[in-house]
Amino acid sequence: MKRREFIQAGTAALGLGATLYPLTARAAAYNVVVVGGGMAGATISKYLRLWGRGQISVAMIEKDAVYTSNIMSNEVLTGKRASISSLAYSYTNLVNKYGVVRVQGTVTTVDAINKTVTYTGPSGSSVITYDRLVMAPGLDFDLMPGMSSLSEYDTLVPHAWKAGAQTTLLRNQLLAIPNGQDVVITIPLAPYRCPPGPYERACVIADWLRVYKPASKVILLDANSTIQAQATNFQNAFNGRYGYKVDYRAGVTVTNLQLIAGANVVSYTQAGLEKTVTAAVLNPIPPQRAPELLVNAGLVSGKFAPVNLLTYESTLVPGVHVIGDASISGMPKAGHIGNQEAKVCANGIIYALLGTAYAVNETSPVLNSACFTPVNSTMASWLSAVYQYSGGVMMPSTANGVTQPRASNGASRDNYKDMEKWFATLMGDSFS
Repeated sequence: MKRREFIQAGTAALGLGATLYPLTARAAAYNVVVVGGGMAGATISKYLRLWGRGQISVAMIEKDAVYTSNIMSNEVLTGKRASISSLAYSYTNLVNKYGVVRVQGTVTTVDAINKTVTYTGPSGSSVITYDRLVMAPGLDFDLMPGMSSLSEYDTLVPHAWKAGAQTTLLRNQLLAIPNGQDVVITIPLAPYRCPPGPYERACVIADWLRVYKPASKVILLDANSTIQAQATNFQNAFNGRYGYKVDYRAGVTVTNLQLIAGANVVSYTQAGLEKTVTAAVLNPIPPQRAPELLVNAGLVSGKFAPVNLLTYESTLVPGVHVIGDASISGMPKAGHIGNQEAKVCANGIIYALLGTAYAVNETSPVLNSACFTPVNSTMASWLSAVYQYSGGVMMPSTANGVTQPRASNGASRDNYKDMEKWFATLMGDSFS
C-alpha cells in the first residue's frame, strides 16, 4: 500500500504547516514525548511509531494503568454492562507491537525552552527531555456553584464525565433511589466533551427508570438555549417516542447546589425567574477547560489551547502540539475526533523530523466525526460530520452537495448493532 493510501485508510487526509528541520543534534531522551494516554494520546503514540517506520522514539506518560473509555460508559449506569472494567483498554499493544515506551506517572511541569517534562512516578520525581512534545491530557472540571471541593464529585454528586469510579458511584446511587423521587442532570454551556452525551445520558437513565422506578423521572437542566446535537431526535425522545419522557428545561443558570445525600437541592434561574428542584440523585456535568498544566505552560488562551490545524502545533509555544479535548479545533470534543486529530499531528511531526520521504505534505485536511447515541437499551441514533480545512479553520464540508453534519432519522436496533461495531473498530485503531 502506498503511503498516501495508508494514511487515507487511517481515516484522515492530512495537511501540514510545520517547518522542516532535522532531528536535533543534542541527545534528547526521546524524539517525541506524549503526555496523556487517552484516545488522542494512544493514537498518536501508535502512529508516530508506525508511520515513522520505527525511526522516531516515543515515550507516552500517563498516570493511569489502563484507559477507561468514556464512550459506552452509560451502559454501565443502566446495567447493560456488568462493570466499568469492561471498558478498560491496556497499553500492552502500544509497547509490544509498536515500541512505544510506557511511562506511568503524573506530569507536573513542562519547560518548553529547555524541552523537558517533569513527572512524578512510582520512584519519585523524574525529568525527561524531548525534541517534540504532544499534550493530550483531556480536560479539567470546574466546581459547580455551592460546591467546596472537587472531592465532592467523587463522593456525593458524581459527574462521571471521566469514566471510572464515579461511573460506578452514579450507578449505585440510581439503584438506591426511592421510586417516585427524581434524577437531576445539569448541562454546562458549550463547548464541552461529547455534545450529544448529556442528552444521551438523560435518555438511557429515563428508559431505565421507566422499567425499574416508574414513578421517578429525569429533570434535565441545560445552560444552553437549545439542544446541542441531534435536536430533533432528542426532542422526540424527551416527548415520549421511546416510552419515557424527560423534563427538559433550557436556558438554565445553576446558582447553587445544596448537597444533602438523597435530597440535593439545585437552585437556578430560567427566564429571569428563580427556581429550585430536589434531586434524590444529582448528576451535575460541570463546566470544562484545558488542564492547569497547559495553562502553566503558556498553551491556553481563554479556556482551551489554540493550535495550527495543519499540525496541531501550539500557536503560542513552538515545538509543543496539543490534541484532543484541550485544543481549539472548531470540531466536537469527542473520542473519534481525538483519534483523527492525532493522525494529522503525527504526520506533521514525522514530516518535521524526518522529511518528505516519510509523510504526505497536504494542505487541506479532511476529518470525519462519527457518533452513535443510544436512546434506550436496544436502539440508537447516529450523527456524522465531515470537516474540511479552509483558511485556517475546520469547516463542515460542502463536497458533493451533502449538508454536514448529518443525523439519522430516529433510532433503530440496527443502529445499535452498528454502534457496537463502530466502537470496536475505533478502540482497535487506537489501542490494538
